[in-house]
Amino acid sequence: MVMGRPSNSHGGGGDEERLPLRGVLETSPSHHAAVQAKDKEARRGGSRLWRASVRAGLLLCLLTVPAVLLLLWWQADSSPQWVFDFEPPEEDDDQDIQDDMSDDLSPSPQIEYDRLLGGLLVEGFDDKSCRSRYRFARYHSSPSIPSPYLIERLRKQEALQKKCGPGTRAYREASKQLKSGQSMSINATDDCNYLFLIIHAGLGNRMLEITSAFLYALLTNRILLLDRYKEIADLFCEPFPGTSWLVPSDFPLNDDEFGQSSAESYGNMLQNKAFGGGTDRSLVGNRLPPYVYLHLDGNYGFHDKLFFCEDDQQFLRGVPWLVMRTDMYFVPSLFLVPAFQDELGRLFPEKDTVFHHLARYLFHPTNGVWYSVTRCFRSYLAKAEKRVGIQIRIYETKGILQRNGPFPHILNQILSCAQNEKLLPEISMAEGAADGTRNNRTAAGSGTRNNRTIAVLTTSLSAWYSEQIQEKYDEQSAVDGVSVRVFQPSHEEYQRSRNKGHNMKALAEIYLLSMTDVLITSGFSTFGYAAQGLAGLKPWIMLKSENHVTPDPPCVRAMSIEPCFHQAPFYDCKARKDTDLGKVVPYVRHCEDVSWGLKIVDQTHL
Repeated sequence: MVMGRPSNSHGGGGDEERLPLRGVLETSPSHHAAVQAKDKEARRGGSRLWRASVRAGLLLCLLTVPAVLLLLWWQADSSPQWVFDFEPPEEDDDQDIQDDMSDDLSPSPQIEYDRLLGGLLVEGFDDKSCRSRYRFARYHSSPSIPSPYLIERLRKQEALQKKCGPGTRAYREASKQLKSGQSMSINATDDCNYLFLIIHAGLGNRMLEITSAFLYALLTNRILLLDRYKEIADLFCEPFPGTSWLVPSDFPLNDDEFGQSSAESYGNMLQNKAFGGGTDRSLVGNRLPPYVYLHLDGNYGFHDKLFFCEDDQQFLRGVPWLVMRTDMYFVPSLFLVPAFQDELGRLFPEKDTVFHHLARYLFHPTNGVWYSVTRCFRSYLAKAEKRVGIQIRIYETKGILQRNGPFPHILNQILSCAQNEKLLPEISMAEGAADGTRNNRTAAGSGTRNNRTIAVLTTSLSAWYSEQIQEKYDEQSAVDGVSVRVFQPSHEEYQRSRNKGHNMKALAEIYLLSMTDVLITSGFSTFGYAAQGLAGLKPWIMLKSENHVTPDPPCVRAMSIEPCFHQAPFYDCKARKDTDLGKVVPYVRHCEDVSWGLKIVDQTHL
């Protein structure tokens, strides 16, 4: 059963398909003639009872046929378009419409649940304006507890954001100085320094880059501000109480002007010896530039990467405004900066929980997105005894923007991984198994719980893989008699990272994946990284295939729940030479899916 049926609209974002009721209910001319003849005969016979019976029969037909057709249509394609309808119903002050889930439909049926996520969140936000903030915990139980020191630092960061954020006198003064373009005396800095993050990538990358930037702001006592024109407000609620993380519309800098060739980039300033020459980063005339642009995109060069050196961090500490452009999760390299290591150890005693805690603190889907998440969860996932999430991303020769299949070797990889690792049951080859499976699925769909049910949530740009998985379990039953039901919320065919509706669907799917019990993800995918990080689950990673051949093994278990830093530098700042940074400290290693990348692990769990 695949939610989001194939159509020319490419998923739930297009026009809803209409039932062909009009064509069914209209009658042909011959039928009209027959009816008229019968009416005439009835009038001749004077049989009022017969006429009443005909009318009753016609009325019953008119009432029954649409209902039967609608039922058959729904059963044939249980893909209601409201799954990704982002307009919640009218609010009722006496009832929480968006989260009125009964206890038996919740993964945490207890009335009391950790709504503040172990202290990450604070009371005081308007619950109705952002329902996901205090309700995500009801759908998800974290395997990790944030450290008291992290909670303390978050409260200090909130106070700093409120003191220096948009609308404050401090922000107006800093913005005025930035607009003037004049350099500042090294002694003129105050408590309010800023990090402005340019948002430009797809949703998974956005979540990783915002988390990375926030951690850097936390380590350097900066106020984090985001570009307000990149749909952030349509996707996420404000995370900081009493202020906004979006720059005002009159922000003096145009983020479209920044790129690798910008004269204001730190790498180019180093190359052009804007700091007085040499390698000591000395200031010319003891003056600070009004801002420095940090180009940390995937195409960044050697001098840009010196951002991760301690000497460079000492210099950047005094610059009042940093403008950052990145599309990566650069947290692992922050763990290699000696000046940050003690602080990071106190913030995250379990080192591989950085994204897990910070993402749950920062990201709260807006009401429209959350409405779709909860409707889908309750309708398709809540009553299953086991929930399996499968995130499918296809990387073939033409790149990620090509059509995503069908590729039989990837379908085989998915099934081999799921069955080898006992995430899904093996399929019986006995005769008559298919009928048994259909009976089990019918019973499960009717609300009985005599048989175990596994709900499989798949996310992919293509619907073909989920359809094939369901078809295989329909044709032959599972060896242990379990009923396997497959659902897919959307299938967009192509990634459209600049489309608001597309991004809202993607965010809803990330959160749905984070509510599953086990995860299979596609290597190299930031979408999968975000889902596993929110869930706090170590996924089984499907490695990239070569020459259209299923890899052996088809998947590997992740070392940690942390995302991978794909384009990590390999320069030893102290020795001033290239080195393998995956072997410097035991808690920063190379990724399973990207051999040259870096990820954080907790060595106590290895």
